[in-house]
Amino acid sequence: MTQITDVEFNEDDFQFAHESNQKLVDKAYKTSSYAKDVWSHFKKNKGAVFGAIVIVIIILLAIFGPYFNDHTYKSIIIEHASLTPRVPFLENFGLFDGMYHGNNQYITKGIENIYYWFGTDTQGRDLFTRVWEGTRISLIIAFTAVIIDIFIGMVYGLISGYFGGKVDMVMQRVAEILNGIPTLVIVTLLGLVLPAGISSIIFALMITGWIGMSRIARAQVLKLKEQEFILASKTLGAKNFAIIFKDILPNIFGQIIIMSMFSIPNAIFTEAFLSFIGLGVPAPMASLGSLISEGYKSMTIYPHMMMSAIVVLALLMLCFNLFADGLRDAFDPKMKQM
Repeated sequence: MTQITDVEFNEDDFQFAHESNQKLVDKAYKTSSYAKDVWSHFKKNKGAVFGAIVIVIIILLAIFGPYFNDHTYKSIIIEHASLTPRVPFLENFGLFDGMYHGNNQYITKGIENIYYWFGTDTQGRDLFTRVWEGTRISLIIAFTAVIIDIFIGMVYGLISGYFGGKVDMVMQRVAEILNGIPTLVIVTLLGLVLPAGISSIIFALMITGWIGMSRIARAQVLKLKEQEFILASKTLGAKNFAIIFKDILPNIFGQIIIMSMFSIPNAIFTEAFLSFIGLGVPAPMASLGSLISEGYKSMTIYPHMMMSAIVVLALLMLCFNLFADGLRDAFDPKMKQM
């Protein structure tokens, strides 16, 4: 048993807080805006930052890359056909030196002062210029898909989810009918009416490409339209479309941006697939899909003809997915707490 002893306290043992010599100062914390909060969480995701940097580099190369030399995407020099890649400085280390089966093609053909960074195709066209021209077309279609998603899919889903009832039922049945038609069939039918090229692919995306976005927007509206702030707006006499675009839309804009970013690689892959099977841009124009299709024919003999386009396409798909994943983590408050 432990013995409990009485403890005596003196008057000097305690002191009032306001009589102490310590200076009490309230600590002020800086407030950060929502945009700064999103950016601080986004830059912590190294994969997303890497994806954003690579995307910017590819976009710059798609804009300015075709002007790095005097060749165009349709310049044909038969004497320079099927040349392997040759890059200044790297050739000194045995990399991209124009060698093919132990023979330097550039020296053999007497063009030692000419460099083709990605090589040439079977008609002597510069693949470096054609790859970045093709990337430009793929990016145009990809960003067009984002615009279609936002201006058609988002508005369609907002209206369908907000009004509900018969309006929602009719709009969703229409979307299901359109979604049931394969994209390949739509592009093929459009090819009979429209000239083959970017226009037919964009029209195909306008018909079916927005349905995924509309479903996301509708699901978000169904979650928010019964909230108290929506009821307050109705009580104060706000119009339906004012509630949709001023009250509901700002609260789901993060999810809309994320879904738009995820739709970009899907549009790029769709364009590449259609061009690969011959339903994309017509020759001599180039896209990543058509370049892969042309290089596939000579894959066993000259693999370089398709490798550059494959690498660019893979980087675009990967980096846009990494970028979209980082945006999702930054915008979603539940992911921030993890």
